Amino acid sequence: MSRSVGLAHIIRHDDGTSTGVWGIYTLQSAFQPIFAFKEGKLSVTAFEGLIRPFRDGEPQSPTSFFSTCPAADRLHVEALTRTLHLLNAGACLPQEASIFINFDPSVFTERAIADNALREMRLVLHEAGIDPGRVVCEVTEQRSASQETLHSFVAALKGNGFRIAVDDYGADESDIGRIKELKPDIVKFDAQWITQLMESGAGFALLTTMVKSFEEQGIRTVFEGIEEGWQLELAEKSGASMIQGYVLAWPELAPTSFRAFAKVTPEPVSAAETVPLATPVRQTARAVKAFGRKVAP
Repeated sequence: MSRSVGLAHIIRHDDGTSTGVWGIYTLQSAFQPIFAFKEGKLSVTAFEGLIRPFRDGEPQSPTSFFSTCPAADRLHVEALTRTLHLLNAGACLPQEASIFINFDPSVFTERAIADNALREMRLVLHEAGIDPGRVVCEVTEQRSASQETLHSFVAALKGNGFRIAVDDYGADESDIGRIKELKPDIVKFDAQWITQLMESGAGFALLTTMVKSFEEQGIRTVFEGIEEGWQLELAEKSGASMIQGYVLAWPELAPTSFRAFAKVTPEPVSAAETVPLATPVRQTARAVKAFGRKVAP
C-alpha cells in the first residue's frame, strides 16, 4: 500500500511500518530513546524520530541527503519525514511514550503553509492512532523566515494539544530570545555546548544555574549527545530532567524493539550505570554509527 505526500511517496509494509521515497533515496525512521531521571533511576520516557536515507540499499549521511534537496523542496521533505516518524511511532513504540519530531522554522514563510502542516499532522495522527498530547514539536536552530508566522504556528500547535521544545539551545538561533518568544514546554541543550560547559567548574555551575532557572519556569530540560559516563553523572547532578545519548541507547531503525521499554518492563537502571540498557539497542549500533551524532529531523 502506498500514499503520496506532496512530491514524495510513502510505502506501507506488512509489519505496519512505513518507508518513504524521495527521488533516488529511500527514507526510513530511526528512533532514539530519551530517558528521565527519577529518584536516582533512569527510565525511558520518550523517543526522538531521526531520518535515515538509503541510496541503492546503502546508508547515506542525513547531511548529504538534505544538501541535495533544493530549497524549494525542503517543505515537502520536512512533511515527509514527520509523516514517516508519526506513522512508525504508532506502529512500533510504547503507547505511553512521548514522540519528539523536528520542525525547521525556516520553511514556515506564510500562515497558509503553517495551517496546512497542522492539518496534515492531525490526519496522520488519526491514522497512526496517536494522541496529540504525546507529540513534542521540536523547533530546530535554523533562523525563522517569518517570526510572526512561526509564533502563530507554535500557538496553533499548543492549541491543538501538542507540546513545544526548543532544540539545540545554545547553538545558532536557539538562544534565550527564542525561549522567551515561544515559551516552550521543553528545552533541549546543544550537545557540543553541554560538553564545553561540563569541562570546567565555572561552566558546570552556569549549566546548573540555567537548568534551575528553566525548571522554576515550569520548563523541563533535556541534555542531548551524552556519550560518556562522566557526562551522565554530571547531567544528573545538574538537575536536568531528561538525557539522550549513545551512552545509554543508540537509535534503532523501525520496526524497533523498543516496545520492550513499555511500563511492563523490569525496574529502571541506576543513573550511575553507563552501559546501554538493552542488547537489541546495541545490536543496531554498527548499522547507524556511520551517521555520527544526530544531524537530521
